[in-house]
Amino acid sequence: MKYNIRGENIEVTPALREYVQKKLSKLERYFDNGVQADANVNLKYYNDKESKIEVTIPMTHLVMRAEEYHEDMYAAIDLVVDKLERQIRKHKTRVNRKLREQQVDAKYFINAETNDDTDVNEEDIELVRTKRFNLKPMDTEEAILQMNMLGHNFFVFTNSDTNRTNVVYRRKDGRYGLIEPNE
Repeated sequence: MKYNIRGENIEVTPALREYVQKKLSKLERYFDNGVQADANVNLKYYNDKESKIEVTIPMTHLVMRAEEYHEDMYAAIDLVVDKLERQIRKHKTRVNRKLREQQVDAKYFINAETNDDTDVNEEDIELVRTKRFNLKPMDTEEAILQMNMLGHNFFVFTNSDTNRTNVVYRRKDGRYGLIEPNE
């Protein structure tokens, strides 16, 4: 795995760089030797009271991403690696289940079963409800109002300006985001 480590409002010291690489290298045990991945790491400090780490690992058919806030940067690094490890195990469980069903080779992950108690059970990813509804054309502001009125964290709508399906969502920081498809 290659590491691209950047810092915002923080100098990435050799000790910090080494710690990030050491912790993220633990994830390599989940991948086949043939998979080449770049880990993009962004370290930030806010007002000397809170640190944030964002890690993105893009691969051909999978993007792993996690972010974590903490007062201590080293603790944030530990927490974000734990999140990524859970994501990998969850995805690996899905891949292995599909392999058993379809008898297809795994593309990215080592096919060995793990005895880890934190693996995701198949019941955890069961689809329990399907909703169908008509998309009403509206602008982004009206979609946000509808989402808040319903008490949801996201809202799917047809953008009246572009006539395309969009999604507005509430971010962890309380602000809003918009997801638009590529042209």
